[in-house]
Amino acid sequence: MELRQKIMDWFEDPNGECIFWLNGMAGTGKSTISRTVAWDLAEKKRLAASFFFSRGRGDISHAGQFFTTIAAQLTRSLPVLRPLISKAIEENFDILKQGLSEQWKHLILDPLKKAPAQSIQLVVVIDALDECDSKDDIRLILKLLAQAKCLETIRLRVLVTSRPETPILLGFRNLPGETYQDFVLHNIPPPTVNQDISIFFRRKLSSVKSERELSTTPWPDEPTIQRLVEKAAGLFIYAATIYRFIGDDHYTPEEQLSVILEEDHDTPSESPTKHLDDMYTKLLQHSVVGNQTVRMGDHLAVRFRKIVGSIIIMCDIMAAKEIAKLLHLRSISTTLASLHSVLNVPGNEGQPVRIFHPSFRDFLLDPQRCLDSRFLIDSQETHINLFRNCLALLAGLQQDLCNLREPGVSVGDIPEHIIQRYIPAHIHYACRYWFHHFQLGNPIQEDMDRIQRFLEQDFLHWLEAISLIRETSNGILMVKGLEVTLGVS
Repeated sequence: MELRQKIMDWFEDPNGECIFWLNGMAGTGKSTISRTVAWDLAEKKRLAASFFFSRGRGDISHAGQFFTTIAAQLTRSLPVLRPLISKAIEENFDILKQGLSEQWKHLILDPLKKAPAQSIQLVVVIDALDECDSKDDIRLILKLLAQAKCLETIRLRVLVTSRPETPILLGFRNLPGETYQDFVLHNIPPPTVNQDISIFFRRKLSSVKSERELSTTPWPDEPTIQRLVEKAAGLFIYAATIYRFIGDDHYTPEEQLSVILEEDHDTPSESPTKHLDDMYTKLLQHSVVGNQTVRMGDHLAVRFRKIVGSIIIMCDIMAAKEIAKLLHLRSISTTLASLHSVLNVPGNEGQPVRIFHPSFRDFLLDPQRCLDSRFLIDSQETHINLFRNCLALLAGLQQDLCNLREPGVSVGDIPEHIIQRYIPAHIHYACRYWFHHFQLGNPIQEDMDRIQRFLEQDFLHWLEAISLIRETSNGILMVKGLEVTLGVS
């Protein structure tokens, strides 16, 4: 039975489990399936809400705004809940600062229980729960969502996708068996997966042939399609990345395909990610270094590690021009231009840069997988370099940063466009995350000296900036964390 149909049957079954857990290894297509199901449910007006976790992406990398986001979407998908959720907020004015259990109870569970009787079934889609950065929050979220089983009139179902990592496994293990249904993507029979991947390759590469007006017939031929399917080894992310690589406008499709079809020798055959790692290695060797001299290749690799290393560990997504300012570089467009197969790089430098799939980040950070040291990212070194860049930017802050000339003005009275003009994205990022990168870096004595100078010269200016961007509470947490780190009594 087709997986999407299996999920829809679970949704329609009034006696079905509360949670449907779609779990699979990296690259097995979990996110693609969850997004497709979400679209199907939205068309049927049965999608209650959705949340897509992504590690290193600010507010969607943690659970701080998870239930509040779900509640806000519920008011749109089910208007009858609006007065109930509004009343809950009035009665719990500090609900945003309360814990996950309180937010779930007051903003979601109780309003659903108190809603006017009507027989309706809705689904919440939660993608990549394993990307939530708190193991405790992951287990608590699953425990709380399981309580939806008690709802009788407005029934709530939850579709969860994740990799089968330990916090997820423990979270589900502590739930009653009748509460959830587990579907393991990487246990789907290989012939079924390979058939889907071969169809994907035929359709996508056919479009490349048409768009690039290739005269070769057939292209690619059936044996080539089968070799690509074998290399994919059941990973949809492999197929999607290869399609983007072959279709890169900077090279000919035939040349790109030949790179992929080269024999692999470097990655240990017993590695479960062998084919994926081989692909990423080839892509980087071809796109970053290419046929350059050793000296130039090393220079390009250093820029790659600095730029892409920063992108994969940053706490928020940013536009290319803002990332360049944060890293004190004139431009990063040339480096990004050759990486369209692994990074979503908009043509407009003002649009955010994203990695297509977390498996690329995992590959770059793992010395057991990224065997070409030119591309291996040292997480601690990258964090401390970002910390240094952030502090260098904060040294440029000054009193009355927004040139208001009104010492007593309320932050709420300052137009947002004024704040954004004087505190652009790269300065905003530096104010918000400098201490985070310090904590995760490998500081030396010079870095402690940098903090000392910051406290003596720039601290008050930073406090003003952090209040202007409405991050005072996080600023207080940073000060407390700094106090612990420095051992200040």
